[in-house]
Amino acid sequence: MYQSFIDHPAMNTPIPPFKVDSKSLQTFVDSQWDEKILPALTDYIAIPAKSPAYDAQWAENAYLERVVKDAAQWIESQKLPGLKLEIIRLANNGKTRTPVLFFEVPATKPDSSDTILLYGHLDKQPEFSGWRNDLGPWTPKYQENKLYGRGGADDGYAVYAALTAIMALDKQGIPRPRCVGLIETCEESGSYDLLPYVDALKDRLGNVSLVVCLDSGAGNYDQLWITTSLRGNIGGVLDVQMLDEGVHSGDSSGIVPSTFRIMRQVLDRLEDSKTGRLLPESFYCEVPPERLAQAELTAQILGDEVWKRFPWSCGQDGGFTLPMTQQPVQALLNRTWRPTLSVTGAEGLPPLSSAGNVLRPRTAFKLSLRLPPLVDACTAIQTLKSLLEDNAPYNAKVNFRPDQGSATGWNAPTTAPWLTAALDEASQQHYGAPCGYIGQGGTIPLMNMLEKGFPKAQFMVCGVLGPKSNAHGPNEFLHVPYGKRLTAAVAQVIGSCP
Repeated sequence: MYQSFIDHPAMNTPIPPFKVDSKSLQTFVDSQWDEKILPALTDYIAIPAKSPAYDAQWAENAYLERVVKDAAQWIESQKLPGLKLEIIRLANNGKTRTPVLFFEVPATKPDSSDTILLYGHLDKQPEFSGWRNDLGPWTPKYQENKLYGRGGADDGYAVYAALTAIMALDKQGIPRPRCVGLIETCEESGSYDLLPYVDALKDRLGNVSLVVCLDSGAGNYDQLWITTSLRGNIGGVLDVQMLDEGVHSGDSSGIVPSTFRIMRQVLDRLEDSKTGRLLPESFYCEVPPERLAQAELTAQILGDEVWKRFPWSCGQDGGFTLPMTQQPVQALLNRTWRPTLSVTGAEGLPPLSSAGNVLRPRTAFKLSLRLPPLVDACTAIQTLKSLLEDNAPYNAKVNFRPDQGSATGWNAPTTAPWLTAALDEASQQHYGAPCGYIGQGGTIPLMNMLEKGFPKAQFMVCGVLGPKSNAHGPNEFLHVPYGKRLTAAVAQVIGSCP
């Protein structure tokens, strides 16, 4: 077990009230990014630390272990007074779970019993295809204020930004509560390893009053954006089989049903292919009035950029392909409060270059289904499995194997007045614009866990994944100027904690 302790001199010495000097705060953060964070992230991007769902040999390959140790060494090198740092590895039926990096820094605020929890992750999505010729998932490149490569924005920067925010406050002598960091390596696989760690660390987490999550997105790069909700995610492999081996298509077609056609029929039970609307009503929930109002305000800020920000291809007659809706409010609700289905992979289909006249015995699709924030994932999985498997056409062998890392979504609790004021002040000071609020279509399983475990906690869920940053896809980048301002904004909010 890696463990480090740094002595802290007179942490309980009273510190007089002090207003944050936003300009000095930003100057310190900018310097830290340029001199220390960017070099660390460049090294991090070069390591193919794929999440366990995408690297079955993750333990043997030890890439996750490497990025965790690198982050731990970087944290220790900052010599933050009072720091306690540990890499924790829990066992799971004789095997080791994915490691978690845990650090804590004592309060500088007299008589404070609260804890601020800062969260991020170091595991990555797989390579994907379509990267520019001069870019690659494991080839970091800094160009036009963007750091390209897999994982820098999602979410390698988080651990470095979190510690820098704490250091920025301490440098000015701004009193703050105790801070702990929880950095996992299983998020992109659904965080299935995380709950045992949260249970094991619950006493050490303390009285969590504010959660700062640095794994979310931004509507633009012009202001601070706070995530108000996250969709849940269920998925798995839908497998359709009719034959034990492939047969001549001329000899068999018309007698043997195509597994692809059966797949279409089964999916038609789930989704209206003309509109994309999912059919089971249990996959829906009522959108809270506050979230509807926020979507309308966000639509006014972003306008058509809600949908124009995606890399649309040229369609028929030279025009661009079109979104499911061009109405900004409806587009925002579609990606945050309505269920959607994506097919993210397939098996049983040969490459075009070797596709002969064969009626294939099997078709398998990898399904990813995003759920509204208030829909329970466990219940939805059972509904989905029955819907897809029961009464199979032609008595085909239809099997749905759910993923291990499914997760229920999250809807933020009502924001306390002090936090609302602090967020807006931080956005004005570091971006020159008011704070924006937006729901996100992705999933961060820890948020739901933490709200249940710490029902009185406030949440600052934010991140650097703005327009065209393309997390999970090709050409992922971290918008460095936004990351710098976000780090300073986080520090300012922490310094405003009552």
